[in-house]
Amino acid sequence: MIAMRRRNSLQKGIEMTDTNERAETATVAEDQPFSLECRNLEKAFSGIPVLRGVSLRLRPGTITALAGENGAGKSTMMKIASGQYRADAGEVFVRGEQLHSGSSQDATRLGVAIVPQELASLLDMTIYENIFIGRELSGPTGLRRKEMIARAKENLAVFGIDIDPTRKMSTLPVGLRQIVEIVKATNTGARVILLDEPSSAIAEREVSRLITVMRQLRDAGVALLFTTHKMEEIRALADHIVVLRDGGLVMDQAMSTVSDDDIVTAMIGRELNDLFPDLPDHGEETVLEISDLHVEGAPAPVSFTVRRGEILGLAGLVGAGRTELIEGIFGIRRTLSGDVKVTGKSIKRNSPPAAIDSNVALVPEDRKGSGGVLSMDILDNGSLPRLASFTLAGWLKQSARRKAVKAATESVSLRSRGLNQSMETLSGGNQQKVVFARWLVGDVAVLLLDEPTRGVDVGARSEIYRIITELAGKGMAVVMASSDMPEILSLSHRALVLRGGGIVGELDRAQLAESDVQDTIFRLASGLTQTQGQSNPATPDTEKETAR
Repeated sequence: MIAMRRRNSLQKGIEMTDTNERAETATVAEDQPFSLECRNLEKAFSGIPVLRGVSLRLRPGTITALAGENGAGKSTMMKIASGQYRADAGEVFVRGEQLHSGSSQDATRLGVAIVPQELASLLDMTIYENIFIGRELSGPTGLRRKEMIARAKENLAVFGIDIDPTRKMSTLPVGLRQIVEIVKATNTGARVILLDEPSSAIAEREVSRLITVMRQLRDAGVALLFTTHKMEEIRALADHIVVLRDGGLVMDQAMSTVSDDDIVTAMIGRELNDLFPDLPDHGEETVLEISDLHVEGAPAPVSFTVRRGEILGLAGLVGAGRTELIEGIFGIRRTLSGDVKVTGKSIKRNSPPAAIDSNVALVPEDRKGSGGVLSMDILDNGSLPRLASFTLAGWLKQSARRKAVKAATESVSLRSRGLNQSMETLSGGNQQKVVFARWLVGDVAVLLLDEPTRGVDVGARSEIYRIITELAGKGMAVVMASSDMPEILSLSHRALVLRGGGIVGELDRAQLAESDVQDTIFRLASGLTQTQGQSNPATPDTEKETAR
């Protein structure tokens, strides 16, 4: 037993236990009522079924992973369980007491809290004000701020967080804001916590802290349900796995009884033998040439080339400068000097319109914030970068625009109800397909990809990989920044390793296939010297590298 003082935020019977007592805790949980029970939930939007008679049970002191492709119904189920949505049919019970459908106040009263993917933090307020919002401590003379600050500090300390509760929420990174939301949930006495994609928007270094917090809550007897697209997080955290597909329940089993392949097959309804397609052959003609390009904030300029039909991967640790380099090429991040050439012609630096006119396309990391306009429909999103080509004397050529967008979306196998469907109603994978398709209504010579499958489920990920290789096969020069090592190793003809904004290594296709390549990349990315006898990739003498 870990000796820990009880905190005011955890006063409703929460006591921390060591993880080696989990088996005993699970045995006790079998004799307790379910922390949360959903019975035969049904929900439809605009006549389209989203949940089809789904049932779910959470026991105290357990972590359950809720998996499924985008659009499977995971977020809808969480919102019903937390009282945000009213189910069309079915019931929700919290520790044996029925939840009034569509009542978030009743869910809070019963001890259910949700930490949404899009955090609901009030950024202009302080940390302690966020934790106590709606439950402020007051007395005859007004708010007891000193007491709230002290309690907030204690509540944060339970999870190993030592920050000043009077700081504004806007000063915290997303990962810490997320922990504050969890602390706020425990402060309300929550015994069921639902986390929707908790790791999707936080840096890799913050994920381990989130995992530690979730394990602490589990060992304290809280029932947790979380969604994620990352199999390694499911394996690291979950005691139980529930999989939804097309709004129906297709798997409900202990993690110890299923393999990763079982989970993936349940999610997509088919075996996924070949996640990565074969790479097409590339040409020898140089399409993109970067010469001494100095991105603002980088220590030195970089140089490299990309050939017709070649996929060049950009690898590196968090903060290596991959995103900054891609944005510098496209012109949305300031560059101080250097030259960008497309098919031999220099383009104006720091000018996205000039990049677009030179047939350079960008699929950014944040598809919701920078890639697509969620309030617009597919047609408007699909034609936005090329709108001038569909305009004559100030009038839109609607027939030509619709025909071009329809052809582009069909080429990426977009699943939708039509071009007038709003982007915000599409699954994450289909939103990403629209961001790809918007460039395909015109010619593309260079395709810049920044984390192209972030937040995308495994089934849609396979389709995006197919799209990337097909576009390369048509002659596009592709530059792909990715923190997913299998993507770099399996999709790249060649890879550059970045550190601190500079290029510190280059690996060709043969080197990317070597058994120790991940160790090689890590050593280059982290600045470690190579071990004796290790294969030596082409490594530049300086952080300026001219690739073939």
